[in-house]
Amino acid sequence: MKINLSGHHVELSDTVKEHVNEKFSKLASHFPTLIALDIIISKEHGEFDVEISTQYEGSRISASAENPVMYPAISKAAKKLDAALKHRKGQLKGDLHKKPECTTPDIAHEIIQEMDLR
Repeated sequence: MKINLSGHHVELSDTVKEHVNEKFSKLASHFPTLIALDIIISKEHGEFDVEISTQYEGSRISASAENPVMYPAISKAAKKLDAALKHRKGQLKGDLHKKPECTTPDIAHEIIQEMDLR
């Protein structure tokens, strides 16, 4: 899985990159069709904002979190993304709109045809 990491008004050190890779390494094993993550870490007004977006099975999934400290913000966003991906995976696995099977017996049609309806 490819992780595209960018920082806005934040310097991304090697430790931050390692922390991000550690947090999102489990997602690659749980969701093998996940190809790439776009992660934006920005700092505004003393708060770190982490925004994550990805494509999963034809739909766009995104999560974001805020915290005065960067590492908890990354962890919160990772948990939110994991929950959103699990929700989408459940939607795909669920048989939501099955067509109901016909409950009338096959003989009923023949009996109605033979009846004298006046």
